[in-house]
Amino acid sequence: MELILAGIRKSYKKKKVLVNVGLSTKAGSCVGILGGNGSGKSTLLSILAGVQKADGGSFLYQGEELFKNSRKIPSLLGYVPQGNPLIEELNAWDNLRMWYDKTTLRRELSQGALAMLGIDGFLKTPVYKMSGGMKKRLTIACAVVAKPKILVLDEPSAALDLVCKENIYRYLEQYKAQGGIVLLATHDMQELELCDQCYILKAGVLEPYQYDGDLHHLAGKL
Repeated sequence: MELILAGIRKSYKKKKVLVNVGLSTKAGSCVGILGGNGSGKSTLLSILAGVQKADGGSFLYQGEELFKNSRKIPSLLGYVPQGNPLIEELNAWDNLRMWYDKTTLRRELSQGALAMLGIDGFLKTPVYKMSGGMKKRLTIACAVVAKPKILVLDEPSAALDLVCKENIYRYLEQYKAQGGIVLLATHDMQELELCDQCYILKAGVLEPYQYDGDLHHLAGKL
């Protein structure tokens, strides 16, 4: 299974945000996309998730053009945005029930993805009372309801404590091991350890980058 992005472009009025963006990866891989604030990382991920439309380019999965068949995107791709898409007044269980039927939800909480994310520990907590880590794990739980082949995450562990980060990393490692493809926008050096490929997005262009642990070199490139 192969994912290919080619020639993706996006402008807002006269500002070119993405210019001929392309990459390719295979099942069981994590791709890290690095870039400074305002570099277009979030724009690229939201385009892949179908939230925004590209001005041009291709998004191929197993040879199928998903930009031309966008109805397939929700079943193939799970999207975890940077912000909080949850309903604040509802607790974790009720947010999940908007996506899962009861039987599936109980199964996933006992032995599936939701168990690994530790969702059962705060099922009755309203979203507005949750920590940032709880909200992020619950957002991932909602995003993987259809068991997507591609998981797109926009800075998933930003400002989270080490325990929450470890829960998310452990889940992503298992997701990769089961053949999933992860696209990860990040500023976090720890997250780079999950990545099999890294790219830097700068001036609208995506360039391959081999991270060698040298933070000063990386900062210079960014």
